[in-house]
Amino acid sequence: MDLTCLGIEGTAHSFGAAIVSDDGTIHSNIYSMFSPHEGGIHPREASRYHSEIGPELIGKSISTAQIDPSDIDLIAFSRGPGLGPCLRTTATMARTLALTMSIPLVGVNHCVAHIEIGCLESGFHDPVTVYVSGGNTQIIAYAGKRFRTFGETMDIAIGNMLDVLGRSLGMPFPAGPLVEKEALAGSKLQLLPYSVKGMDLSYSGMLTAAQRLWSDGAPLEEVCFSVQETAFGMLAEISERALAHTKKKELLLTGGVARNNRLTEILEGVASRHNVEFHRVSPQLAGDQGAMIAWTGIQQFQSGDSVEIADSHVLPRWRTDEQDITWRA
Repeated sequence: MDLTCLGIEGTAHSFGAAIVSDDGTIHSNIYSMFSPHEGGIHPREASRYHSEIGPELIGKSISTAQIDPSDIDLIAFSRGPGLGPCLRTTATMARTLALTMSIPLVGVNHCVAHIEIGCLESGFHDPVTVYVSGGNTQIIAYAGKRFRTFGETMDIAIGNMLDVLGRSLGMPFPAGPLVEKEALAGSKLQLLPYSVKGMDLSYSGMLTAAQRLWSDGAPLEEVCFSVQETAFGMLAEISERALAHTKKKELLLTGGVARNNRLTEILEGVASRHNVEFHRVSPQLAGDQGAMIAWTGIQQFQSGDSVEIADSHVLPRWRTDEQDITWRA
C-alpha cells in the first residue's frame, strides 16, 4: 500500500509540516522556530505563533512536495510530550484537516519520532539512542515492545540548561550554538559538579556552579568549555553503560543538541571503544520538524495504530516508554 502522510509538529517553540511517503522519501520538510524577545519560551506566546504560522507552513509543505491535497492519505500530529497550549493548537489543526479531508489521524509520540527519523536516515534497526534536546535528555533502547529509558535527567534537560546558562552569559535564544562556539576557544577545565547517579544524571547543580564561575570573573570561553566537557562526559558515561548492558551494535545521537560537534566527537569515541556503529542525525532532522512525525505516523498506521477524533486529546506528559511500539518486531 502506497501512503503519503502530512506530519505536523508543534510541541514547543518550533512548528513544522512535512510530506513523507511510506518508502521513506521526504518530499518536503518546512519548519519555523519561535524566538522570544527576552527570557525563555512562554507556552501561550509559542502557541499563538503556531496558530499564526501553521496554516502557511502546511500549505508551503504541500506545494513544495508538488502534490495535490487530495494525494494525502494520512494526517499525523505530535500528541505529546510538550507544552499544553502548543500541543492543543497543533492537534486542532490536525483534527480539522483530517475531518475536512476525511482521512485517518495518528497521534505520534514526539520522543519516539526523534528515534525513528534517526533510524530512517541511518539505516539502523536497533540502536541505543542518545536523545538530547531542549526538553529531553534520555538514553533509550528498544526492549519488550517498548522504547525503554535506560537513563535520563532528574531535573532539567541539557538543551534547557544551555539556554538558561546562555541567558546568564548575555546570549540570545537558542544559546547552545553560541556556547559551542565560545567553547572552541577554551582549554582550561574548571571544576564543575559531575552528577551521575546510577544511570541518571543531573544538570541543575552544574548550571548554578557555572553561573557562579561567570559572576566571579571566569573567562567566557572557560565557562563554556568546562560546561560542555562536563555535561557531555556525563552523557558519555551512561551511554557506555547502556551499550555494555544491552550489547546493541548501533549508537544513535538525535534531538536538537545533536547538532553539537563536540558531543558528536565524544560519542564517536564511545562507539569506537565498544566497536559499534555510530550515527548523528543530520542538522535538518535533528531539531523538531514534521518529517519525523510523518514517518512515525506512517509506521504506526501500517501497524493498525490510529486515533479517532473524539479520542485525540493531547498528552503533555507522555513518556517515551509509555507507548506500545506496534510496528517493531
